Amino acid sequence: MKRRTHSVTSPLAGEVGEPTGPRDARPDVSPGGGSLKRKNPHPDRIRDAHAVDPPLKGEGERIFAPDVAAEIRGWLAYLGAERRMSARTLEAYQRDVMQFLGFLGEHRGGAPGLKDVAALTPQDVRAFMAARRADGVGSRSLMRGLAGARSFARYLERNGKGRLGALAAVRAPKIAKSLPKPLTASAATRVTDADLRAGENREPWVLARDAAVLALLYGSGLRISEALGLKRKDVPAPAKGDAIVVTGKGNKQRMVPVLPQVLTAIADYIAACPYDLGYDGPLFLGARGGPLSPRIVQLAMERLRGALGLPDSATPHALRHSFATHLLARGGDLRAIQELLGHASLSTTQIYTAVDTERLLDAYRSAHPRAQRA
Repeated sequence: MKRRTHSVTSPLAGEVGEPTGPRDARPDVSPGGGSLKRKNPHPDRIRDAHAVDPPLKGEGERIFAPDVAAEIRGWLAYLGAERRMSARTLEAYQRDVMQFLGFLGEHRGGAPGLKDVAALTPQDVRAFMAARRADGVGSRSLMRGLAGARSFARYLERNGKGRLGALAAVRAPKIAKSLPKPLTASAATRVTDADLRAGENREPWVLARDAAVLALLYGSGLRISEALGLKRKDVPAPAKGDAIVVTGKGNKQRMVPVLPQVLTAIADYIAACPYDLGYDGPLFLGARGGPLSPRIVQLAMERLRGALGLPDSATPHALRHSFATHLLARGGDLRAIQELLGHASLSTTQIYTAVDTERLLDAYRSAHPRAQRA
């Protein structure tokens, strides 16, 4: 991608996480120094079934038998094609099953085959959970790991490979319910103000870009992957439209409204961007002209937290929580908010009613005379 000749500027000065050399001069690196692949601008698109073909992680180390490896490949292909799971979800499920099968091999004293998997007992599952607990794994991670193993077990049962009731018989670990932590309306509005960071040693187009991304997260309730997955053609110019179509989890599309102020912020970024934004290319670009990394947005939010004195819970995703909470507080319909957020289940959206109720109780406790005396 070529830079515009009318705005030739020096590389970004001091932008953490965005290399300043030529685009192909060196590989991307993570904050910890490890090599990273360039982010796919469309992470929620279905991975081709061949993308999870051999070698499976652990297969070369004889963690499991060849007949199990064949079933894992079929299961992952099914999840991608039929369940429309994203590449990242497939990787997570594969990793979870590898951990379970690796433990089973050590526990049973040999690489497990389908007969061994079918012979699972509740005691085997509880031993796995105890071993993971001993490794310091929390309840949420342990529950997700069991979900992956149970999904594989259901696939085997549907294909006549045996009955695996042991995984379902063991109760999943309890997880303490935590409510989303939205920002106040004033703080959320200030976070999306590009002028707030005007004193930073960064190019103006970068500040405009960050403000546009954060404005989308709060103004339309997008996930960060949804915002960064947008193409230039997806967003109308100011006064030329008031909605966009985004691709969310499971490759599902939905239409969301966009405020005029947000479209203006995006237009300001486009005008200032030193790269030619292709019609079919990603809307938000990094310092070297490639797709913008979510980590850069997270770092921008960290700087804003320091400038505004916000808590650590003020993350990019908290802007999505703020969008839902503020709509509900002003009389928004729960079903409509569910559609805007792209939640498959209304129960997921209902958690914001608890947030709103808690805020009302806090206001009551701080303002009501009898509550103060108590």
